[in-house]
Amino acid sequence: MRNYSSVAEFILLGISHSEGLESMLFVLFLVFYVFALLGNLLIFLTILASPNLHTPMYFFLGNLAVFDIFFPSVNSPKMMDYLVGQRHTISYRGCASQVFFYHTLGCTECFLYTVMAYDRFVAICYPMRYTIIMNLRVCACLTVGTWLGGFAHGSILTFLIFRLPYCGPSEVDSFFCDIPVVLSLACADTSLAQTVSFTNVGVVALTCFLLVLTSYTRIVISILKIRSSEGRRRAFSTCSAHFTSILLFYGPVILVYLRPASSPWLDSVVQVFNNVVTPSLNPLIYSLRNKEVKLALRKVLSQAMQPLGYKE
Repeated sequence: MRNYSSVAEFILLGISHSEGLESMLFVLFLVFYVFALLGNLLIFLTILASPNLHTPMYFFLGNLAVFDIFFPSVNSPKMMDYLVGQRHTISYRGCASQVFFYHTLGCTECFLYTVMAYDRFVAICYPMRYTIIMNLRVCACLTVGTWLGGFAHGSILTFLIFRLPYCGPSEVDSFFCDIPVVLSLACADTSLAQTVSFTNVGVVALTCFLLVLTSYTRIVISILKIRSSEGRRRAFSTCSAHFTSILLFYGPVILVYLRPASSPWLDSVVQVFNNVVTPSLNPLIYSLRNKEVKLALRKVLSQAMQPLGYKE
């Protein structure tokens, strides 16, 4: 891919309208990033160490925690490096790697949310057959499928964008390399790449969203048929955390990739939220809204504290 380009590196212009706020933003992003890493790692280890959480629902939640460790790690370190006044450049290959991993992990997470919605649909609509339908083999196949789908999505987009020649200017109007800002620097016709990128991202996001919407429509219908108010409350509680995460995930996707016109300032704000804030919120959403996770967390933390001399 490099043979088509005369640009050896790109210059990252950072976050729009953030002059003079670099130190404050660095501290803020560092806090969110560390919280995302530690929070999701704690969720993953809790699920791993708790036999009562070895069910399909928590298997997929564990996968989500892993993704929320990797996803902010694609762009956040480079963004914080920029904010402390270090190098504002990124190599050609580094830029291509950011686009690939960002869209591979983003698409994988999109598929995972869809699978999690299907899991909740089966659990609530077919509770007696849940363990048969969502057996270990099915869960493993669905997980591998999400990874392969995300890899194919990221590979196609990265190939289309970086097969184009880039001969200058090399200033990326963002704090990381992404499709809209990189394509605007190409020295050739970008209509094919723009069409395929818009269609690819749009089709994946829309298909997954419709599948999630279908699952939750069926879930709501089934919940409303439950006679017990306690049963309805527990069913809604089971799905509320996942539905909240879906809204936080799809909001930025729609605002950045599916709008007809681009706004650098709005794109920066939304991308920061998507890259840093959302992955740090998921551990709170799933731990605060889930009694089983909270109990397992307390047990794991109390066991970890015992060697240090603390007691429950």
